[in-house]
Amino acid sequence: MQDGRYFYLVGKPASSELKAGVRNPFNGEMVAEVCQANAEQVERAIAGMVEAYAELRRWPSWRRTKACEHVHRRLIERAKEFARTIALEAGKPIKTARGEVARAITTFKLAAEEATRIVGEQLPVDIDERGTGYHAVVERVPIGPASFFTPYNFPLNLVAHKVGPAMACGCPFIVKPSERTPLTALLLGELLAETEFPAGSWSVLPCDRQTSRPLVTDERIKVFSFTGSPEVGWKLKAAAGKKAIVLELGNNSAVIVEGDANVAEAVKRIVPAAFGYAGQSCISVQRIYLHASIATEATRQLVEATQKLKVGDPLDEATDVGPMIDEAAAARLESWIAESGGEVLYGGSRKGTMFEPTLVRGVQAGSKLGCEEAFGPVAILETYSDFDDVLRQVNATRYGLQAGIFTRNLFKVRQAFETLDVGGLVVNDVPTTRIDNMPYGGVKDSGIGREGVRYAMEHFLERKVMLTRF
Repeated sequence: MQDGRYFYLVGKPASSELKAGVRNPFNGEMVAEVCQANAEQVERAIAGMVEAYAELRRWPSWRRTKACEHVHRRLIERAKEFARTIALEAGKPIKTARGEVARAITTFKLAAEEATRIVGEQLPVDIDERGTGYHAVVERVPIGPASFFTPYNFPLNLVAHKVGPAMACGCPFIVKPSERTPLTALLLGELLAETEFPAGSWSVLPCDRQTSRPLVTDERIKVFSFTGSPEVGWKLKAAAGKKAIVLELGNNSAVIVEGDANVAEAVKRIVPAAFGYAGQSCISVQRIYLHASIATEATRQLVEATQKLKVGDPLDEATDVGPMIDEAAAARLESWIAESGGEVLYGGSRKGTMFEPTLVRGVQAGSKLGCEEAFGPVAILETYSDFDDVLRQVNATRYGLQAGIFTRNLFKVRQAFETLDVGGLVVNDVPTTRIDNMPYGGVKDSGIGREGVRYAMEHFLERKVMLTRF
């Protein structure tokens, strides 16, 4: 496991006098002390990207593919090490951590493939008399240096979803991982260091917010991609200036279970989607809307399924729900539930960072638990009768990332798709479902731009025209 004694500056190991501890959220034990980049090193990393861009932008697609393929292959070879690192620093159950590693492997495979699919077009311009005798070629070229801020909840795959597209396009980049989970990103740096990417073209820099400020504001950086809270994300966008921006800022995910749905199948999908990784996913199920005709039975099954979840040590193979990232986050969730005015059907107790998976019914309108992103192991149950009304309820939030619906009625599926203000609707499954090649992103306070390798690459490419007169 990456021990944190060094980070990666312009593609090479580096260190500093500054250090920060990384603790296991489950037991509070120190996992590692990680060197922190200083202001001078951040400047060196930015200058290194600018210099490397002159070479990297001319790399042929086969070289970009080769670099991505190397990371893909080495992730497979070191999958167990990556999964254990994720479990230790993020508190993610080991079986869930393995799933994240598997997704990152797929993400780099997609990046390797898409590196060869950056196509342009022949554009007819003889649209009037002035254009006679002219011919235009439109190519897509790398936009330039990029900086990435990544969160703690997916310390590998959300890094991969930024790094993979940048590598595929030929854009140099700097990763600033979450201060809570830097070890996984540094471990990925070991694999990047084995590639032939030009010196200076990439860095992985753990650092504090003040030190990282130039990664947002410096005009030499052309793309800034951030995954995290809306409160932070929109402020960073305001400070970023002229650069292209990609923000993925979370959700208050809702799922609708219609009267014609297979209740047992819906429950089977909803419970792990609400409580897996202690609900610390931006598309974790937080609001469950049950049609009145099946509400009683669905509620009984949801409670029974939730009771069966095992809460405990992330390294235990049987664990379904591990700790929240820190005690402050768990205490916040505890207070939200208490002030929601809802009836706790199951769970609700906390011990340190460990929070029982919790089902709450009938929270007050306007409560934080009903309106904001809980980012913890809690789900709200509501009953409805009118389909138009439940769609309005799902939309009654400032977020709009993904929603889910269980129904056999294709007319209602289409109505939901046209009505819900979300970036994606998942039919007969939970909004927590994300396939890594699909466009992924939200509307409203859930952000701007899209991830999913091919779609993310649009942010790293710009169109360049060659107009020729014959």
